[in-house]
Amino acid sequence: MVHLYNLHPFGSQQVVPCKLEPERVCGGGRDALFVAAGCKVEAFAVAGQELCQPRCAFSTLGRVLRMVYSEAGDYLVAIEEKNKATFLRAYVNWRSKRTENSRVCIRMVGHNVEVPFRDSFRDQMSIVEMPLSEAPLCISCCPVKGDLLVGCTNQLVLFSLKCQVIDEEFSVLDFERSLIIHIDCITPVEISFCVGYVAVMSDLEVLILKLESDPKNGERVNHHSHKTHTPVNRTEEGTGSKTSQLEPDDFVICQKPTELLGEKSEQSGLSVTLESMGWADGSTEYCHVRHLLYRRFTPDVSFYSLSDEIKLHSLHLLPVFHTGLLTSDGKNVSQEKELLSLFCFFSLPHVGYLYMVVKAVELMSIYQYPEKSQQAVLTPQFLHVITSNNLQCFTVRCSAAAAREEDPYMDTTLKACPPVSLDVCALRIQLFIGLKAICHFKNHIILLTKAEPEAIPERRESPKRLLSRKDNSVKNKIPPAVEAGWNLYIVNTVSPVQLYKEMVDYSNTYKTVKTQSCIHLLSEAHLLVRAALMDTGQLEPGEKAELLEAFKESCGHLGDCYSRLDTQHSHLTLPYYKMSGLSMAEVLARVDWAAENEPQKYEKGLIFYINHSLYENLDEELSEELAAKVVQMFHVTEPKQLPHILCSPSMKNVNPLTALSYLSKLDTYGFSSILVTLTKAAVALKMGDLATYGSEMKSHSEMKLVCGFILEPRLLIQQRKGQMVPTELAVHLKDTQPGLLVAAVLGLQKNNKIGIEEADSFFKVLCGQDEDKIPQLLVDFWEAQLVACLPDVVLQELCFKLTSQYIWRLSKRQPPDTTPLQTSEDLSLICGPSFDIASIIPFLEPLSEDTAAGLSVHVLCRTRLREYEGCLDTLLERCPQAVIPYANHELREENRVCFWIPFSGLTVVVRVDDLGAASA
Repeated sequence: MVHLYNLHPFGSQQVVPCKLEPERVCGGGRDALFVAAGCKVEAFAVAGQELCQPRCAFSTLGRVLRMVYSEAGDYLVAIEEKNKATFLRAYVNWRSKRTENSRVCIRMVGHNVEVPFRDSFRDQMSIVEMPLSEAPLCISCCPVKGDLLVGCTNQLVLFSLKCQVIDEEFSVLDFERSLIIHIDCITPVEISFCVGYVAVMSDLEVLILKLESDPKNGERVNHHSHKTHTPVNRTEEGTGSKTSQLEPDDFVICQKPTELLGEKSEQSGLSVTLESMGWADGSTEYCHVRHLLYRRFTPDVSFYSLSDEIKLHSLHLLPVFHTGLLTSDGKNVSQEKELLSLFCFFSLPHVGYLYMVVKAVELMSIYQYPEKSQQAVLTPQFLHVITSNNLQCFTVRCSAAAAREEDPYMDTTLKACPPVSLDVCALRIQLFIGLKAICHFKNHIILLTKAEPEAIPERRESPKRLLSRKDNSVKNKIPPAVEAGWNLYIVNTVSPVQLYKEMVDYSNTYKTVKTQSCIHLLSEAHLLVRAALMDTGQLEPGEKAELLEAFKESCGHLGDCYSRLDTQHSHLTLPYYKMSGLSMAEVLARVDWAAENEPQKYEKGLIFYINHSLYENLDEELSEELAAKVVQMFHVTEPKQLPHILCSPSMKNVNPLTALSYLSKLDTYGFSSILVTLTKAAVALKMGDLATYGSEMKSHSEMKLVCGFILEPRLLIQQRKGQMVPTELAVHLKDTQPGLLVAAVLGLQKNNKIGIEEADSFFKVLCGQDEDKIPQLLVDFWEAQLVACLPDVVLQELCFKLTSQYIWRLSKRQPPDTTPLQTSEDLSLICGPSFDIASIIPFLEPLSEDTAAGLSVHVLCRTRLREYEGCLDTLLERCPQAVIPYANHELREENRVCFWIPFSGLTVVVRVDDLGAASA
């Protein structure tokens, strides 16, 4: 389905001042236009909106049959005909051609330029002649490397662009015949070439190949041909014996229409062979071929069509390169052109086909023309098609496909893009009489028109003869005295931003009725801007910033549509609003709020966006008025989300009375009443209503309250501007119920709601301690972790942190800042033999042996290391009365002995195992 709009993609136009009737036209990079007529080529300067001015002219060997410009290398190549012979010539350094009679250097391809002639080569145009064994039929240049591909009967010849260095200050362009691609049973009418991708088109067939380096021998020149195996016979079985007795004019034998994608395209029946022509120094780049697409069409005989009406035309390979403008990092991937995606277009007279051929081969769009087309050109933003009297502009989906290739976050909650399957639309069908040819470069469309006198049919052929294999087209009789008038126009396309604004204005006609047409047109506007940003080579200075602003605006418009329309894609509200850069308050300000006494309808797209945004802990605080509207919104649509909504930092300014009122109306059946209780308690605490707070906290056991905190961690911990902030409830629990707080944070950690380092930071911030100081509440949390039987790796780390803290307190004689939650009986697990005592030996140096606690720790640690003699010597010197108990223990290994050494409110727990080792 093709949507039709009446927009204005075409701007001003001007007439090219050609002296002769143009036969071939092509663009010349960013600022030139080439026009071939007779045995002459004229170059015109094209700069923005200024008038087209003649630049230079040069003679050709004969009449120009085909002409192509390559921006890489800045050269023009042409197929010329003289005396029924065809020649292939490249025009290099053409910008140095000052006048038509200026000197020209003609040289054979591969000819070495001598140093004495460098000055003449620098200041004059060079013509490089490239002889071929077969007559050239069509040509194409790689837009990245500038390599030249020439199509001949049953073969393609690749010329690699080379830079021939004359000396340190001067070099000239040259070509090297590097590869011949033999393709049996196909005569190319048009070809297209781009960084190893080759598209070949005959009258009714299209073949796309990928030239690759051999995976194993990519650096070695392969002078042997590589041939693809094609087991399928191209001739239909059983036709030969039945038609051998029939006259050739009586029937037309048509093969079935075929579409083969990927590896299946090797079954097309076409034999493809590579013949390397490179030198033996390993300069061959391609030595393997991979089939990507084969499509064969069959004429529809039911219409008795003329042969010219069933031929393919306008083959294009369109590359899209990495830009990085709209990716997550926002930086360009590389200064060099790196292929991101590639698209192939070809057309029948009444329908066009657009394929994506990189990574996966896929048919993206089908274009149905309202009348017979003559030619088409594909750009990153549009497909321009000409008929006999119309210039048609269609949208394309290249940017949508390329965006998904470039950004891994596409089609997530972070980013979105209109789908590739979105119906295409015709932006405009512009009347243009006598259109004959079209080409495109930069933001210009070149149109050749010719007003033919009325054609008088000489006679009408019968349908049988029209479908004959012989070309019996209708012959027209033109009065010899009448000459046709012609013109060559440059039509400037309007800037993407200007067309985008018109599309947005046009979409407002659908806004009130809330239809899908509004989304479709705004999606087209979004893709238009996205395509312009991807085509960075065509951006004018200062246009990039304007396009980025339009891109954000288009995302906001699409977010508005999906938030208001009840569609299956309403979830796209979230990524589009994110890409728009709008704040939550700005989004809520765009909502059509109902009057005070009127019912308000909330669409699911807006609900999804607000709910998800409040879960993300955005650094944005809604005003009291907007917060009240959000509470009302969720009370009506999703009441079970109300406790979570009120815990968001963005809802900080909500009126506590309003929040408590809505919470009291909740029917807790079906979802957690514990969460509602905790939310009520938090709101009551914020109001200073300690009675209500205490009543709510006492309504459930501590274990159930811990479960409630696990359901909503933001009751205790919130993120603001990237920093972890304890809530008012957490601060109150620290002073009144520290055990509940420690148990709640431990529950969050075990349920992966908070990390280990985050939990440590939380207690430090909560207790107002520096990073270097360890509050007792954090020690309590470590001890609770130890009791919770964490994995061995974490257990060793916890033992190390606890032991280090105990030793520090002993050495500094520093008591805990709060009363410890655990007693020595609770902590008997840390006295086990599994702890690696050697890891804490370096930390014992500050701990003096002059105190009982210090001496005990030193002796026990050395005992764990089996340094018994040293321990006895130390005890004899500092504490003789402990020698006998110590010796008794060492002599009775079957017993366990525990030493409890009280010191300033701190209990040091020591246990000696069966083998006489001890842990501290």
